[in-house]
Amino acid sequence: MKKIILVCALFSFVFTAYSQSQKDVILTIENTPVYKQEFLRVYKKNLDLVKDASQKSVDGYLDLFVDYKLKVQEAYAQKLDQAKAYKKEFEKYRAQLSRNYLFEQKIEEDMAREAYERSKEQINAQHVLIMVGYDALPQDTLQAYNKAAQVMQKAKNGEDFTDLVLQYSEEPNTKEQNGNLGYFSAFSMLYPFENAAYNTKVGAISDITRTSYGYHVIKVLDRRPTGNEITVSHIMVSNKNKDPKFDPQVRINELYQLLNQGQKFEDLAKQFSEDKNSGVSGGKLKPFTRGKLRAPKFETAAFKLTTPGDISMPVSSAFGWHIIRLEAISESKTFEQQRDRLLAQGNRGERLLAVTSEIRSKIKDKYGYTNDASYASFFNQFVDKEIFNRRWSYDSLNPTLDKVIFTIGSTRFYYRDFAAHLAVRQKRPVPTTVKTLESCVRYMYDDFETVVLQEYFIDKLEEENLDYAAVISEYRDGLLIFDVMEKNIWNAAKTDTLALQKFYQKNKATYLWQDRVDATILTSNEKAALEESKVLLQQGKTPQQVKELLNSDASLRVLLSKGMFENGDKQLPDNFEFVAGVSKIYKGQDGYTLVQVDQVLPSGEKSFDQVRGTVMSQYQQQLEASWMQSLREKYPVVIHKKTLKKIKKELKK
Repeated sequence: MKKIILVCALFSFVFTAYSQSQKDVILTIENTPVYKQEFLRVYKKNLDLVKDASQKSVDGYLDLFVDYKLKVQEAYAQKLDQAKAYKKEFEKYRAQLSRNYLFEQKIEEDMAREAYERSKEQINAQHVLIMVGYDALPQDTLQAYNKAAQVMQKAKNGEDFTDLVLQYSEEPNTKEQNGNLGYFSAFSMLYPFENAAYNTKVGAISDITRTSYGYHVIKVLDRRPTGNEITVSHIMVSNKNKDPKFDPQVRINELYQLLNQGQKFEDLAKQFSEDKNSGVSGGKLKPFTRGKLRAPKFETAAFKLTTPGDISMPVSSAFGWHIIRLEAISESKTFEQQRDRLLAQGNRGERLLAVTSEIRSKIKDKYGYTNDASYASFFNQFVDKEIFNRRWSYDSLNPTLDKVIFTIGSTRFYYRDFAAHLAVRQKRPVPTTVKTLESCVRYMYDDFETVVLQEYFIDKLEEENLDYAAVISEYRDGLLIFDVMEKNIWNAAKTDTLALQKFYQKNKATYLWQDRVDATILTSNEKAALEESKVLLQQGKTPQQVKELLNSDASLRVLLSKGMFENGDKQLPDNFEFVAGVSKIYKGQDGYTLVQVDQVLPSGEKSFDQVRGTVMSQYQQQLEASWMQSLREKYPVVIHKKTLKKIKKELKK
């Protein structure tokens, strides 16, 4: 997973030097030219990702670009492109990426538009499932189909559908769910099931529908508009707190009480919400529609809010307790606004399978295809039953294998290619329906032809599709950079414990704790409440006793937070005095704060174990800087100043 994260963050460098002349060269590395258009593509695409302002200039970014190129150069020099792990991962990605290009643009567009229209509406349905896999014997498949046909006919004749579900459905939990699926929209169900549901009217019964689970008979109970996206903010108290004395429901009710007493939602979210991502922005979440969250209770509560500013009662979810505020109800998005997302979602799962049968014919039509239909009779004799035991072998020098089995474009494939495929493919399982030599040869040939045609198409992609060539090139180099960095920097830092200790000793003056207190913080929007609290604490009451004395079911006057707090912690008041005992009352923007300090821990050096991660990160940075300097010395880099000047002038237009 970390490789994918790194690759996505790397420069999107691609060799795009098509039809460029020598005057377009921006730099050379060991006499290998790098062209102006390559640099411009990377600069324009990735400039917003650069955080250091000094590197946003053309000169500054050129340094990053050179470093990137040097790492790729070194990876090839170390022959990392020949490593088995690299080849395996690259081929896996190549196969995945190419699937997106195996479909004509019109098919993708049509399916995306279909999904867009369907996403405007949600369907509530009930179904009967007669389970049978695609690998079932023909007689079992027929039996399942006949049973589904019987159910469909009874349903269309008016018999109670729930009774039919209970009598016939083989879906797990049938008795608990009665076949009810609830409301769903596009991409929620297997594509054939979705098709059947959306093509059936409310109250009507679908035709028999086949999926990988078996045969379905569907009754559509209702349709409703999906509705617009909404934006909400929330305050969350996690139910994962390890302190057995901490009750998240009690805390959320306290926060709800503070809201009712006039405290600002945003302030409470920033201070107390345990959703770290949204808390810093006052609890605001990204917009969502019905059915998009993995928290049904949260979603239901959110969609019950009708006017921006409305606040929900505390509601629980799998993540904890929440208070939700409606911020906005969005206008519907157009197809163009959602097109990229819909295209991406459409190129996987059952939607992908729905057009797979068209791929082979499209490839054949595109490049031209002829085959030898007599292959079957030959291989029915050439193969013996040992293939079922995965022990079939053949004479690879047999001259009868020199016959052409099919031609795609100008490339010929031979009987011996299919024989080699058989020898390898026999090691993997085949469907249980494959029981005879004839059916085995037929199944294996279909598999062979699919593999060969798709591989042929993929090989042609880098020649014919510049977008694909760009993406595959940047992934190829990205993997190499990951591997060269892992070998030369990251692993070196992880394993050299003595060097890490030495680096720590040299820099330990920079690894310091700020002043800290072991304390309990009392907050309130009433100064009088904290004045009472201070008196009680000075009388020897514990903070918990103070809370119990001042708070009631009708009024929450004081909120407690106990722990270790370092100077600068957001919960400590500004200009806080690090002195043991009960502090003075501090006035802040959002109320008043009182602190009982049990212990003051002065600033001091952090131990190696406490900062090991930071030390390793900084040591890696030092190693990389030294390594990059050695690469610049190893590979001569020449910048073409005239081209650089031309780039700067062009970017200013």
